[in-house]
Amino acid sequence: MKSLKSNLIVLGSVGLLFLGACSKGDQASDPNTTAASPPVASQPASSSPATAPATATQGGQVVKSGAYYLEFVPEKEATGTHLDVFLQKGEKKEAVPNAKVTAQVQLPNGKQQTLALKYDAEGKHYAVVFPGKDAGSYPVKVTADINGEKVDGRFTFNQ
Repeated sequence: MKSLKSNLIVLGSVGLLFLGACSKGDQASDPNTTAASPPVASQPASSSPATAPATATQGGQVVKSGAYYLEFVPEKEATGTHLDVFLQKGEKKEAVPNAKVTAQVQLPNGKQQTLALKYDAEGKHYAVVFPGKDAGSYPVKVTADINGEKVDGRFTFNQ
């Protein structure tokens, strides 16, 4: 009787192992499932409570806020760091040229600097040169005011 019980326990355990292995194999081979990765940047938006990571089109950090996408692309230059912000709307990611965009940059020493970004119609993005050159990490809060609708995103770049 003990032999029969122990055989049933072993058989049940092996069955569960096979069941678990089969279900994990199905997930790995399913092309519609993707592994979860941590978001590059995220910020709760005042226009929408849900913020989700999105894919980059210019190679930068992207935040989706409601119907809008904010993509942040910092590029080091001799005079500082060129900050580009691509503000796009909808799944077609159409450029939004009529927004007031500001970047609040926190310096490594804790001080903050607010920069107004200008729209570049040719590049379909907002840009400004940040003059700071101190080594360290620079958290950036980008705020776009689109006809009274606020869209926020938080990003980081290093010097």
